[in-house]
Amino acid sequence: MRLDPSASHCAGIALERLWPVVAKRYTRHKNRHRLAVFNQALQQDFARLFDCMADLYSDQWDFYFHLEHSLTQAAHAWMTADVDYVVYSAQKNQWMESEQTIGATGYVDLFAGNLSKLHDQIPYLNEMSIGYLHLMPFFDVPEGDSDGGYAIKDYGKINPLVGTMAQMKSVSAALHDNKIRLVLDFVFNHTSDQHQWALAAKAGDPRYQAFYWLFRDAADKAPYSPYLRDIFPDKRSGCFTWNDELQAEVWTTFNDFQWDLNYQNPEVYTAMCAEMLKLVDAGADVIRLDALAFTWKQPASNCENLPKAHRLIQAFNAFLRLAAPGVLLKSEAIVAPDEVVKYISADECPLSYNPNLMALLWEALATRQTKLLIAGSQSRSELPKHTAWVNYLRCHDDIGWAFADADAWHVGINPQDHRYFLNQFYTGQFPGSFATGVPFQADPKTGDCRISGTMASLTGLEQARQTQVPTEHATQRILLLHGIILAFKGIPLIYLGDEVAMLNDYSYRDHPDHQNDSRWVHRIGFAQTGADQRTIDKTPQNTVFTGLVELIDLRRHHSVFGAGDLCVLPSVAETVYAFSRCHQGQRLLVLANFSERPCRLDMDQCFKLGLFEAALDLITNQQLDPVKGVELAPYQQLWLLSGQ
Repeated sequence: MRLDPSASHCAGIALERLWPVVAKRYTRHKNRHRLAVFNQALQQDFARLFDCMADLYSDQWDFYFHLEHSLTQAAHAWMTADVDYVVYSAQKNQWMESEQTIGATGYVDLFAGNLSKLHDQIPYLNEMSIGYLHLMPFFDVPEGDSDGGYAIKDYGKINPLVGTMAQMKSVSAALHDNKIRLVLDFVFNHTSDQHQWALAAKAGDPRYQAFYWLFRDAADKAPYSPYLRDIFPDKRSGCFTWNDELQAEVWTTFNDFQWDLNYQNPEVYTAMCAEMLKLVDAGADVIRLDALAFTWKQPASNCENLPKAHRLIQAFNAFLRLAAPGVLLKSEAIVAPDEVVKYISADECPLSYNPNLMALLWEALATRQTKLLIAGSQSRSELPKHTAWVNYLRCHDDIGWAFADADAWHVGINPQDHRYFLNQFYTGQFPGSFATGVPFQADPKTGDCRISGTMASLTGLEQARQTQVPTEHATQRILLLHGIILAFKGIPLIYLGDEVAMLNDYSYRDHPDHQNDSRWVHRIGFAQTGADQRTIDKTPQNTVFTGLVELIDLRRHHSVFGAGDLCVLPSVAETVYAFSRCHQGQRLLVLANFSERPCRLDMDQCFKLGLFEAALDLITNQQLDPVKGVELAPYQQLWLLSGQ
């Protein structure tokens, strides 16, 4: 009986055959000294790449060609890099779990104007101790609506309005000189319909038509279309767009000008590996995988979070290990919590947004109850070794209520009704709401929507100014939410502008390319945020900015915020959220009051939280004795440190 060789044995044979071909190319190269170390990397990680590609493409007649092409691409990246690489080690990425790592995110043009002027904003980033900067896509896009830069026309060319690739490399070098890691987007589910591949497909080139999903027969589309959901329901129904030039429907999950790539074609994978390396060449330390949940298509499924989508991402991870060791992948999976965690591993995406925590924090702020926040974060915060959450409150996108239905039912909440309430609350339609958000993608069939708006407008500052009431509660809410993500395990991410309490800008309604996308209400030019008022005493901008910088400084001076273990604690009071961080004999207890009313915890409640001895509140620099109880003012948080 014939025995099939193991995958590792097959990988070994393939590498034995391919290595002489690769090495021969570089025997006279100026960096030929790197060959020996690259060979070590191959011995460590080639089997992973082989296994992933074989799983995805071994049934393709040209599989071996694409395997060789992937390896030669990785070798070229390794040999032509500006610095000597070393064999990948997860230990070298311990910065992910460091208390020193503070993140920020924004658009280049909105934050600085262009890449050249971004240099001038580095001192401002240093003022906040930023060490992780995610810049939204700034690559070449068609004129008009480009989905905020996510309809890319050319992955190797910078939008001329933003700058040039030479300027990008200069900026990335300056960021690295200031110990700021750079995060760039890899928009890999789709391209613009103006990308050269799409143009070639329209011109009739069958090779590039195979780069996309084209349907000329309704019967071919039938196994897919009934199972797909509408991503932008207020714009259009369905995930397919008719194209006159092709005389076919094109798969367009998001907008009609964003064509989904066909990853069942191995040439698409290898071509996109080359595009990913352009981000590495631009200086990326972390590559954010945009819309990764939608990348693989399969009949009779919703084409989201499929097993082969995970395999595809693992293949990109394996390729990146060989081509640019140390550059990490970050997951943008804004899906159900049980699906989010499936993308997180050292072999897939070591970093991931934490949409569950984000949604739960906004939920607790609206309800003044922490039971769902506790239930949802108790069981859904642990991650595998050498991975980390990116904890955020706002981003360039909307807020969706991505908590788990099971968690809601567990604490006696009907999740569907509760999401309706939250949408009503954050669009200011619920009586007593402090928020002035704007609905995004309201579905006329279901009444569902997501929420757009700046943090300051969603936490009540805009309403307070309109009604001429004190702004204290609004600024306290902003600092409360930021304090939690600064103390929680993972990388805290600040949406640039939130630190200076920017308000909604409704002028997007007058812009023809933005008026149908309410997310532009919080995509605001930094000059419009009133950032200069952060230096004026007693302004909301000053209160938020100075308070946030003080919290950041405290975090960076205590290692327990970095490597400390996380434990979300049971409820002791309706409005209080509590969790602990423990590291090297120290224990930090975080207490947060999600109400505009004060809350007192007596001795028994303190003991239930593990607070048995006097502890120093890092924020007020006061010793608190649990025997006497603990007072929490409205929206106050305490960082209680005890131990060595």
